[in-house]
Amino acid sequence: MHNGTILLVDDEPEIIKLMQIYLENEGYRLLMARDGLEALEQVSRESIDVMVLDVMMPHMDGVEACMKIRETEHFPIIMLSAKGQDMDKITGLSVGADDYVTKPFSPLELVARIKSQLRRVRKYTHSSPALEHEMILDELTINSATHEITLAGESIKLTPREFAIVELLARNRGQVLSMEQIYEKVWKEQYLESNNTLMVHVRKIREKIETDPRKPKYLKTVWGIGYKMEKFD
Repeated sequence: MHNGTILLVDDEPEIIKLMQIYLENEGYRLLMARDGLEALEQVSRESIDVMVLDVMMPHMDGVEACMKIRETEHFPIIMLSAKGQDMDKITGLSVGADDYVTKPFSPLELVARIKSQLRRVRKYTHSSPALEHEMILDELTINSATHEITLAGESIKLTPREFAIVELLARNRGQVLSMEQIYEKVWKEQYLESNNTLMVHVRKIREKIETDPRKPKYLKTVWGIGYKMEKFD
């Protein structure tokens, strides 16, 4: 019995071999692909728990592969890239990635981030029956037990990180949560004011749940503080 299936997509054999040692030592089942096209083939055949996806690859790069995968799949995706600029991170997160690691990286750090993503997903898919599973905000329904969101009866596809943000705000609907509070609860990391990752995720969420993202009905900005989910009585 393994601890989960990890798909590692990278065209550098040294990285594949190195991470194979670390992940298999942790009890994970490792699948490998050398480019985005091979990754799509693996996703169509296998049940994936977490994908580690390099950005710069031949045939199909990681950004395009991530966009295609997000059309049907919701498992966590951690992007890898030798680029460390903010715009590269924003691009990866905007197309549906849940985390971003810059090369060169520590194998132990990547393993820790994989574990973090797995814990988050399993928390939502195996919630305690005593929890309030379903929250209804006008036409928006959030089910924390099934990790599903519907808008006027239509299913909305969110990444695990996007869902975590929506669920947190919905559980505290009507209350303003600071950007620091949201980031540290969802990412489990210290918040830095220069970090615009949360804003990128909020923008993507609004594109999915709001009729007019520029005039949001559900997820409101409280300028200078953070965000809140409107409370509908």
